[in-house]
Amino acid sequence: MGNKDIKKRFPLRIVLIVLTIAVIIGGYVSFRLYAAFFSGNVTDRYDYLYVRTGWTFEDVFNEISEKEMVKNTKTFRWAAEKMDYPNRVKAGKFRLEPDMNNRTLINKLGGGLQEPVRIRFEHLRLKEELAGLIAAQLEADSTALSTILNNATVADQYGFTAVNFFTMFIPNTYEFYWNTSAEQFVERMAREYNRFWNEDRLAKAKDLEMTPQEVSILASIVKGEAMHTSEMPTIAGLYINRLRRGMRLQADPTVIFANNDFTIRRVLYAHLTKDSPYNTYLYGGLPPGPINLPSIASIDAVLDYEKHKYIFMCAKEDFSGYHSFAVTQAEHNINARRFQRALNERNIKR
Repeated sequence: MGNKDIKKRFPLRIVLIVLTIAVIIGGYVSFRLYAAFFSGNVTDRYDYLYVRTGWTFEDVFNEISEKEMVKNTKTFRWAAEKMDYPNRVKAGKFRLEPDMNNRTLINKLGGGLQEPVRIRFEHLRLKEELAGLIAAQLEADSTALSTILNNATVADQYGFTAVNFFTMFIPNTYEFYWNTSAEQFVERMAREYNRFWNEDRLAKAKDLEMTPQEVSILASIVKGEAMHTSEMPTIAGLYINRLRRGMRLQADPTVIFANNDFTIRRVLYAHLTKDSPYNTYLYGGLPPGPINLPSIASIDAVLDYEKHKYIFMCAKEDFSGYHSFAVTQAEHNINARRFQRALNERNIKR
């Protein structure tokens, strides 16, 4: 073979070697890019990543690393930096799927594509209970919530007093984003309250010569008395009859609330002497605030109360949760004796 042939093949060999190296490097780079962006990286250890308000990328990275939410933290950091996630960290509750890749995860985090939280609250007696329930499901702090709920200035801003502010929170199921603050929660509840008190409900309250807050306070007593929703309109009608006659409500649930002892099963004379504006055996009219968080059913029961002549009621002696209603004191005394006898037979002393 001549020198010319060797010279011709030598550059070709160099070209082939360079191309081979380029292909290898390109393949390696492609593999690294694929691994960094598209290879499954999320573990199955947690269902959600909670990013708190004010967190930086390093806070997020530390959370992910410490809880082993991803298999390879190096590829996550590399991909996050390439996708500019450190400059677009957003708070929220983000769902994690096993084997989710870095690209999908970072797009979700950086885009703030968080999953909403469904919250239902009812059967609550105290503001602190509401604050604790909400704080257990949202980022909002329970102490901050309690402070707001007991703040007269905040209550006044929404058209309430500190003692009736609780009536603004209509029990229902709501969707929130996890990073909702205490202030944002209250603002949302104010909007829901205004939506709930539509023209129809406001007109019915006006016919009763009551404010929405007064309706809710009475509804809280109705709810405290009724174990069965079907009885609520009857009970509401009874209390409205007493109010219109200028009679004290004499509602046992208000006595239990005034004594701050929710274990009471049998209201005794000692309980009735508790000096409190919530004790409707001692004070006439409505108490200054609700004795629990009234339900929608109890509010509507007051607005659509049953028209009758009852002014007395007593729990039935069969402990079914229903009541015996009466028009006269004599009828009521008979019903009351039956119930007292049943309590004694079951040895219920308090």
